[in-house]
Amino acid sequence: QVQLVESGGGSVQAGGSLRLSCAASGYTYSNYCMGWFRQAPGKEREGVATISAGGGSTWYADSVKGRFTISQDNAKNTLSLQMNSLKPEDTAMYYCAARSVTPFERDISYRYSKSYNYWGQGTQVTVSS
Repeated sequence: QVQLVESGGGSVQAGGSLRLSCAASGYTYSNYCMGWFRQAPGKEREGVATISAGGGSTWYADSVKGRFTISQDNAKNTLSLQMNSLKPEDTAMYYCAARSVTPFERDISYRYSKSYNYWGQGTQVTVSS
């Protein structure tokens, strides 16, 4: 059974940093594309950053480019999101997601939430001005 558990959320002031982690279990981690998504109150869920199963391809939303970094540790089955220079508009519930891929898809970093099979429960990030 696939399980994704996020951690690392919290409250920070604008300009601060947070590091989110997602612990994955129940499947062969290296065969999955992984991503971070977020949803603010009253808004649709949006992609933040994704990484291919092979780790060689990443995608970032324009709003977070240069501030956020996605990474993964296949040995520890862990996905991370380093968030720097946080802004109030980054306030949202952040979700980890996983999508199984074929060998031909290992270098694709899917950017849309509808492409993902599995989701964590989310971790709240609040940035105050």
